[in-house]
Amino acid sequence: MTTLKEKVIVLTSYERKSLFRFLALYLSSVFVLLSIIGYLFFENSRASMMSAMKFEMMYQARMLSGEIAMKAMGDKGKPLTDLDKKNYLKDLKRCRFEAGYYDKSGKPFYTEIPEVSKFDKEFFVKDMKCYAVIEDKSEHLDVRYVVLKESDLAQTLQSLRIRIIGYLVFSFILMGIVGYFLGRLFLRPVREQIESLDKFISDTTHELNTPISAILMTVKSLTGIEPKKLKRLEASAKRLSTMYSTLTYRLEGKEESSELLCLAGIVEERVEYMKELIDSKRIHLYLSLEPTKVFLPTIASHRLIDNLLSNAIKYSDIGDSISIRLKDNVLEVEDTGIGIDKKVQEDIFRRYHRANEERGGFGIGLNIVLAICKQYKIKLELESIKGEGSTFILTFPAVKK
Repeated sequence: MTTLKEKVIVLTSYERKSLFRFLALYLSSVFVLLSIIGYLFFENSRASMMSAMKFEMMYQARMLSGEIAMKAMGDKGKPLTDLDKKNYLKDLKRCRFEAGYYDKSGKPFYTEIPEVSKFDKEFFVKDMKCYAVIEDKSEHLDVRYVVLKESDLAQTLQSLRIRIIGYLVFSFILMGIVGYFLGRLFLRPVREQIESLDKFISDTTHELNTPISAILMTVKSLTGIEPKKLKRLEASAKRLSTMYSTLTYRLEGKEESSELLCLAGIVEERVEYMKELIDSKRIHLYLSLEPTKVFLPTIASHRLIDNLLSNAIKYSDIGDSISIRLKDNVLEVEDTGIGIDKKVQEDIFRRYHRANEERGGFGIGLNIVLAICKQYKIKLELESIKGEGSTFILTFPAVKK
């Protein structure tokens, strides 16, 4: 019956929380690592791109300067007018860059570049545009400076940036998927151990049912025994019966049909059932119950009240008090017991977690309370101060009339 269940890992809320924490840490580390890799790759690519751009622009600028020199030496006997120079320079460009030709004062003969801020650097970048400057000190055709401009740098870098970001996002998603399955894979042995433990407890509890029932029937038929001893025996038997009911309810997980119940009557019934347990610790019990209708399965309502009351009894000392209040669809179970430290309050609803090893129990009761509350949309709150006691507050959904 449990074989199919063990094949598929169904994570509990605590296991899901642990998996999400692992994924958050894992993905944060992956994000930082990918960001560093992406940044370094972008900077390296940008530096390589700039170096290649400088080489190409300087080469083309020298080629133009060389052609101007060749033209000047070929026309020595026939000086060119300014118009001839301008027309020649206009037709000279044979590269993909914008070009400009300037005299020694920076005045252009012909230029496609609106403005050049400086001529003293061979290569520089301004407003994401590259400039290459070649100086011809011989001033052939009176041209002192040949300047080339490249305007596509910003667009090229933006395209590179988008590609890198795209690769990083894809890698991040892929790593996230891998991390998720790795996390589930790591949880598999833990889940299998819990499944084995559940099966062992389930098999054990079935064996306990018959002797527990026999003990309860025998206690009721005993006569001639000191009342104090009889009550102690009955309290112990009912404690065993409650533990058995808790274990079987949690492990079998049978589907039940809900019905309209009087919650005040259920509380009184379960308190009466546990009266011997309460009396054995001389606990003062205070009830303040208003008639309240709830829509729940009967067994689930019994387990809910039994586990809250059992928890209050377990963590109360001799002479402490328990108060149960029911009003306006809100049930409060308050005890003056040992209380729960704030930093471990979330853990007490974890399966098999025990707040106090000395008080016994299996660490299942409050996990059942939480499971029932989630299933039937009951709001569950806890107020507790260590050393002063705890109050469990359950707000039931209003029943439609």
